[in-house]
Amino acid sequence: MARREAPEVNAGSMADIAFLLLIFFLVTTTIETDSGISRKLPPWQPEEQEPPVIKERNIFQVLVNSNNQLLVEDEEMEIEELRQAAVEFIDNGGGTGDEACDFCQGAGEATSSVNPQKAIISLVNNRGTEYGTYISVQNELVAAYNQLRDREAQRLFGTSFTEMEAKYNDSRTSEGAKETLKERIELIKDMIPQKLSEAEPQS
Repeated sequence: MARREAPEVNAGSMADIAFLLLIFFLVTTTIETDSGISRKLPPWQPEEQEPPVIKERNIFQVLVNSNNQLLVEDEEMEIEELRQAAVEFIDNGGGTGDEACDFCQGAGEATSSVNPQKAIISLVNNRGTEYGTYISVQNELVAAYNQLRDREAQRLFGTSFTEMEAKYNDSRTSEGAKETLKERIELIKDMIPQKLSEAEPQS
């Protein structure tokens, strides 16, 4: 009895199919990346240099515990309320004489900051604080500075601080325009410097 030969499978196109699948997955796959925080580190200071004296009224204390709860100036607060509280502190304008602020629109309370150049936000997290809460708190505090910078840029130059930074970083902006933008951006930063101090997390 004659033996029947099994039909052969043509595998000539398998390499092409595998290559096409590889290209497909490379194109369609998305890689998740953790969001980071842009920070400019302070310049190095000699160890023998004494730290400046800071008045307690110029420090805005924000504590985040292991349960992701906020304690702002010894009072419980929701994250949604943090930005406005920070704005009111920075923009308080409670100084007099050399410490007076001529553009501040705050209440001028004697227990809050004298002017934005002296105002410092002190942030202390707990090691058990969730990363999402940490990022949210940081975003709200930075947004408070940007809100005030936008206001003053709009008052002085008719455009927001955010728009000026975007134009400055745009490759299509001319060098002459960039020089003007740089001067204006530095002026606003000098008026409202971002002084956000982050201490070592608590246990």
